Amino acid sequence: MTEEKTKKAVATDAHAGQESDFANLLKQFFAKLPTVGELVKGKIIAIDNGAVRLDVGGVITGVVRGEELFTESSEFDNLKVGDEVEATVIEDENENGEMELSFRAAGHQLVWNRMKQYRDDGITLNAKVVNANKGGLMMQVDALQGFMPVSQLNPDHYPRVPGGDKNRILEHLRQLIGKNLQVKAIDVDEKDEKLIVSEKEVWEDDQKAVLDSYKIGNTVEGEVSALTSFGAFIKFGEGLEGLVHISEIVWQRIDHPKDVLKVGDRVKAQIIDLNKSKIYLSIKRLVDDPWKGVKDKYKVGQIVKGMVHKAEPFGLMIKLDEDIHGLAHITELFDEASIDAKMVKEKFPIGSEHNFEIISIEPNEHRLGLKLEGVKGKKTIKEVKSEDPSANAQGKEEVEEKKEE
Repeated sequence: MTEEKTKKAVATDAHAGQESDFANLLKQFFAKLPTVGELVKGKIIAIDNGAVRLDVGGVITGVVRGEELFTESSEFDNLKVGDEVEATVIEDENENGEMELSFRAAGHQLVWNRMKQYRDDGITLNAKVVNANKGGLMMQVDALQGFMPVSQLNPDHYPRVPGGDKNRILEHLRQLIGKNLQVKAIDVDEKDEKLIVSEKEVWEDDQKAVLDSYKIGNTVEGEVSALTSFGAFIKFGEGLEGLVHISEIVWQRIDHPKDVLKVGDRVKAQIIDLNKSKIYLSIKRLVDDPWKGVKDKYKVGQIVKGMVHKAEPFGLMIKLDEDIHGLAHITELFDEASIDAKMVKEKFPIGSEHNFEIISIEPNEHRLGLKLEGVKGKKTIKEVKSEDPSANAQGKEEVEEKKEE
């Protein structure tokens, strides 16, 4: 090969090498370009005319403009040149050769990630009540919309509505609209865009710290804060509240706590259980059980005078004294072969007094059985009839259940 040909060959190889290097550079350049939907980091190089421009990794300029600025999220408040921020790619190239970016999509991603971390760490958040429905409250939590079910309200905000009237519950909840509440995130589901928060969990954490100074068996004094069909709530100590179940109010059987208590009453109670932040109290355990000495006052076969205290489908509750109430089963009130509710109502009006024979005493079960003086009793359940034939089957079941008890 001549010298000239050799030089041409070398030049050709060099040119080919340069083309190959350039192709590799191009390939690497495009490989570095973010794709649509990708979250990228960039440094702000300009803020003007309602647009923010970023240098994305020294590869390309991206622009965020219009509604994609996403001012709802705190991440993008008070931006300035030189700040490093994250944005989501929404278009490879716009009319100016810039990559279109969005703070909105990135903001949502960041705030969901942050909310998950808050949930995992048990962080207390400030949230604003923006609306209410019968099931709970709609909340503004950071840049997200959340929901707080009624069951997650703390005791001070919980709507204790007699009978659970949903319209009255809604009225109560609407009074909270516009207020800021301290809550915790308890369910964070970005895929379904579901955020559930709880005010009760914040309250429970506060209560746990105070509860360390109390033990089961302690006596506390407080004020009746609410009455429900199942019991009474007592506020005591430093913002604590406990439940006295209806069966723990008095030793006698009552139909509703309001029979013996009213809101505002000052009472003493004993702590009988501490379950996490839930406190269970008893008023009756601070008073001697009158049934312990019942056999000293009454004997089987004894004739006593009692007052009709309450009528039940299965019989009458008879008040022998302030502490001891007995049951006269409906089959122990008549010698007639057939009995109906009208007969019971006419012969035994509430408040009337009659003589009864004591037929059983069970102190441990707090039961005392009676029959009307002179009645043979012991009739079968089939002989007890209701005024309403359609209710007869149900009446039989109720009587059978009570007799078994």
